[in-house]
Amino acid sequence: MGGNPLIGVLFHWLGGLSSASFYVPYRRIRIWSWEIFWLVGGVFSWLIAPWLFASIQTHDLFGVLARTPGSTWFWCWFWGAMWGFGGLTFGLTMRYLGLSLGMAVALGLTTMIGTMGPPIFRGTLGALAETASGQMTFVGIAITLAGIVVVALAGRRKERDMAAAAASQSVAEFNLPKGLAIAVFSGIMSGCFAWGLDAGQPIRTLSIAAGTDPLWQGLPVLCVVLLGGFTTNFIWCGWLILRNRSAGQFAGRGTAEKPPLLRNYLLAALGGTLWYFQFFFYTMGESQMGKYGFSSWTLHMASIILFSTLWGFALREWAGVRAGTRWLVWLGIGALLLSTVVIGVGNYLAA
Repeated sequence: MGGNPLIGVLFHWLGGLSSASFYVPYRRIRIWSWEIFWLVGGVFSWLIAPWLFASIQTHDLFGVLARTPGSTWFWCWFWGAMWGFGGLTFGLTMRYLGLSLGMAVALGLTTMIGTMGPPIFRGTLGALAETASGQMTFVGIAITLAGIVVVALAGRRKERDMAAAAASQSVAEFNLPKGLAIAVFSGIMSGCFAWGLDAGQPIRTLSIAAGTDPLWQGLPVLCVVLLGGFTTNFIWCGWLILRNRSAGQFAGRGTAEKPPLLRNYLLAALGGTLWYFQFFFYTMGESQMGKYGFSSWTLHMASIILFSTLWGFALREWAGVRAGTRWLVWLGIGALLLSTVVIGVGNYLAA
């Protein structure tokens, strides 16, 4: 397999930036309930954008998917649906464990399962570990996990530096047994997305055979995996809409104040499309990583945490914390940056 792993790292950074940025437009949506804007944005994330960009950038999309074996369809959809459970429970992890411990457990598990799962399942992990390039790649993965822990510790210190009222609220909701159980569940389920992408290899092969540039071979896979994610989120949001009787908000009804509908729909569309672009660039990056494509998940998670933390600084979420706390988070960011370089070099040596 060819490609340029260093260019692949750049694509993964662009994907991480997209993922870290998608919630910024959502923050500006007014008067809509969470389930309304999440579902509207999700229609763009999981349905419109995947099929639109795959139709534009690949050849014979519908013919390729029609020739895809049913078992491949099922596993891509299934792992996407399982990933949907992870995304839905991630917020509860933060609620019961706080930013630091919750992020360390959930994202650490997601990184490990999403990265190491496919080569373990295929029985190729031992052979990869025997090469110098593989060893460097694994060192980069270890540095990523260390960076996650450091950023999590900085988050814990940030919580302690917060105002007393906010801190007391955080302590009031802390529940270690429940939080750890949810964090483990969320971390395992979130890592399933990488399994869904891995299960889509037959789709990539068919897409290339149809004349698609290898750079875009992963886009048809996203159509199927994200269809699974849409299924889970649609069912959950639909239940919330029924429970909260919030369906009228789609048309601007059912709230004391009339929502700015056009603005809300445009912001949800922008946020949803930005969310999709994380995997648009992910598939491009993965196509460049050669036989160490499994390390793409580590690069993806590292770049998300990196740019999410930088957005936190830009939005002044770290204002008022002590200098030592800021230095700690910058140390974590430095580790994440270093990990992407080490993984890129490891992949480059194997190219």
